[in-house]
Amino acid sequence: MAVLGYLVGKAVQWALRGLMLQAAKRTQSKLDDQFVHYLTEPVVQTGVILGLVAAEKAFGFSETVDWVLVRMLFSVLIFLWGRAWFKATSLAISALVRRESTHELVQPRTRPLFEMSIKVFLFGLLVWLFMSLWNIDGTAWLASAGVVGIAVGFAARDTLANLISGVSIIADAPYKIGDYIVLDTGERGVVTELGMRSTRLLTRDDVEISIPNAVMGNAKITNESGGPAIEHRIRIPVGVAYETPPRKVVEILERVARDNDMILDSPAPRVRMRGFGQSSKDFELLGWIRFPEQRGLAKHRLLIEVDDAFREAGIVIPFPQTDVHIKGEAGPPEGGAGETE
Repeated sequence: MAVLGYLVGKAVQWALRGLMLQAAKRTQSKLDDQFVHYLTEPVVQTGVILGLVAAEKAFGFSETVDWVLVRMLFSVLIFLWGRAWFKATSLAISALVRRESTHELVQPRTRPLFEMSIKVFLFGLLVWLFMSLWNIDGTAWLASAGVVGIAVGFAARDTLANLISGVSIIADAPYKIGDYIVLDTGERGVVTELGMRSTRLLTRDDVEISIPNAVMGNAKITNESGGPAIEHRIRIPVGVAYETPPRKVVEILERVARDNDMILDSPAPRVRMRGFGQSSKDFELLGWIRFPEQRGLAKHRLLIEVDDAFREAGIVIPFPQTDVHIKGEAGPPEGGAGETE
C-alpha cells in the first residue's frame, strides 16, 4: 500500500508541477519554479502516508492503537505541509520585495514585518490543526497562554516597546535606508539598517550607532534626505562693510559658488541681501549640494574661497566695534576750590 501510495503521489505531483510550471513560464524569474517545487514537494509524502493509513486499517489493529497510529501519521503530514508552506512564504515575500512594480508597502525594510506576521499566522494554524487532530481542548491552553503572556509582557516590556515602535516606524516611514537624519539629541548619520528592534546610523566619524526603536519613535527626527530629491541646501551668511556696493558683493559670491565643484549647477546658486546690520550689510549665499553629509566640507571650502575673493576685491568683512566718547570735564565753578582768598 505504501508503494502504491508513493506511485499515486508521484503521478499527482508530476501532473501538478506540469500545470503550474506551464503557468510559470510566462515570467522570466526562476523564483516561480522554486515556489512550485516547494508547494508540490509534500504531495509524494502525502500519498505514502495515505497508503500507510490504508495499510494500517487493513491490519485490523485495536481501536486504541488504530486511533493513535492514524493521528501520528496525520501529524507527520501536518508537519510536512507546514514546512513546505513556510519555505514558500519566505520565497514569495522575497519575490515581492525584488519586484520594482510592487506596491510601496512591500519593501526590503518591511520584509521582516510581513514575514514574521505570516509565519506566526501559519504556526497558529498548524497548532490549531494539531490540537483538533488529537482532540485537545484549547481553552485551558489559551488561558495559560494569557497568563504567560502577561508575565512575559512585564518582564520584556522594553523589548516589546522596541518591537511596537519598529512596526510604527515601518508603517509611518519617517526615514528609509540611505537617508541622512539628525536626532534632537544630537546624533546624526546615514541610516544603514532598519530592524524590528533598533535603527543603525553610520556617523561621519565612521562609527555605527544602534538606537532602540522606542527612542526613535519618541524623538524629533530631521530627515535631511527627505522630499522629492536628496539634494541639500546650505546657507553661508556674509557681512560686508557699508561702503561696499551690494551688486558687487552679489556678483562675487555667485561666481565663487559657480566655481565650487561641490555646488550643483541646478538648482543654480543664488545670493540674497538680508538686511542692514549694526556693523555690516548682511548677505546670504544659498547653494545646493548632492548629499547632506557633504555640508561641513562644502561650507569649509566656500568660506575659504569667499575670504580669498573678498581680499582680492578689497572688500572688508567688518567686525562689531564700539566707539566710546568721553566728555571733557567742565571748569571749576565760581567760588569753588580754584579761587583763593
